[in-house]
Amino acid sequence: MSRIAVAQVAPDVTDQAGNLVRAAAAITTALDAGADIVVLPELVTSGYVFESADEARAAAIPADAAVFDEWTLLASTRPGAVIVGGFAELGDDGNVYNSAAMVDGSGVRAVYRKVHLWDEEPKFFTAGSETPPVVSTSHGTLGMMICYDLEFPEWTRLAALAGTEILLVPTNWPFAPRPAGERVAEVQTGAAAARINRMAVACADRTGTERGVDWNNGSSIISAAGWVVAEVGEGTGIAYADIDAADSRSKAWTERADAFADRRPELYGGVARP
Repeated sequence: MSRIAVAQVAPDVTDQAGNLVRAAAAITTALDAGADIVVLPELVTSGYVFESADEARAAAIPADAAVFDEWTLLASTRPGAVIVGGFAELGDDGNVYNSAAMVDGSGVRAVYRKVHLWDEEPKFFTAGSETPPVVSTSHGTLGMMICYDLEFPEWTRLAALAGTEILLVPTNWPFAPRPAGERVAEVQTGAAAARINRMAVACADRTGTERGVDWNNGSSIISAAGWVVAEVGEGTGIAYADIDAADSRSKAWTERADAFADRRPELYGGVARP
């Protein structure tokens, strides 16, 4: 059993230094509360609402930036701790990516570049071209993707088929109205992905108003059965839940029904047709 924390903070493109302080404070609070896995929002180091490609490039950092040394040091204070958070990445190829890093006490374990760019993001970022990383840890096999990636069932299925037991999702979900009593639509998407893949999902959304843009405040932890077991709600905060990666290992619904064994991939070719 591992304790997962999703930290809902308020990054701001006009306060780069403050973003790092807020991220470190959230990590520290979560680890002090016994978290084994801490998930931070998309682009937590830079903020999201860029006005130009030049501004995004100025906020971009390499995957070996000092902030990840700080996260490594923080992770090392708790045995086996894992931290996942989003950042604007300045790639070795000179491109700027919307990326996420997975860090533990040994350093950066994996970097993922967002493949499915939302709305105006192509103005600022180059799309990634690699499938979600799958990393073996003392808390199970962890995968990660970013925000809009979660909306593509092919992508979450790929992660699950690769062995992901807990999917970690830094996200920035722009506010959208919903009927009274309903959860954020993207949280429901996450719950569906969790249920059909029998794979736990932890989403760290953001809060605050940034250059006039409001957010869904949808940070949630979802069990492998597809139930929301913890959520932050409105404003800054951290939600915690105990998740057993072993719950994601069996894909059986009953003795005769299995989410993976019952697949008919020979019939699914149209899904991947351009």
